[in-house]
Amino acid sequence: MSERLQSLLMAVFPVAAGLLGLSGVALAAAASHGADPRLLGGASAMCLAHAPALLALAGLGSRLRLAPAAGAAMALGTAIFAGDLVLRHVAGRGLFPMSAPLGGMLMMLGWALIAVSAILPKKA
Repeated sequence: MSERLQSLLMAVFPVAAGLLGLSGVALAAAASHGADPRLLGGASAMCLAHAPALLALAGLGSRLRLAPAAGAAMALGTAIFAGDLVLRHVAGRGLFPMSAPLGGMLMMLGWALIAVSAILPKKA
């Protein structure tokens, strides 16, 4: 990954974190007023769990080699996963076949990249 792309990703993480946090709170409110809160509640939980992680990556990214890739996987995975759940709630269908599992796998990949990054030599 080029230095320029890495810098761009690291600059986008706080924006993505803010949007995920906002979405998480809004989804939690919507879930508390609906008939079946499972889908929106799950989407809210994923947004609220990954928003602070993206903020942490933005702050620690200069010391973690894989922070840009980890954050990109987390942000994209969360958006796909939560988007699929919200669309299922609203429209009765998902984003595309296997979108929730893909989003979940991307989120897990992001966390795995953080773990691997923690044992790799630090950036210079």
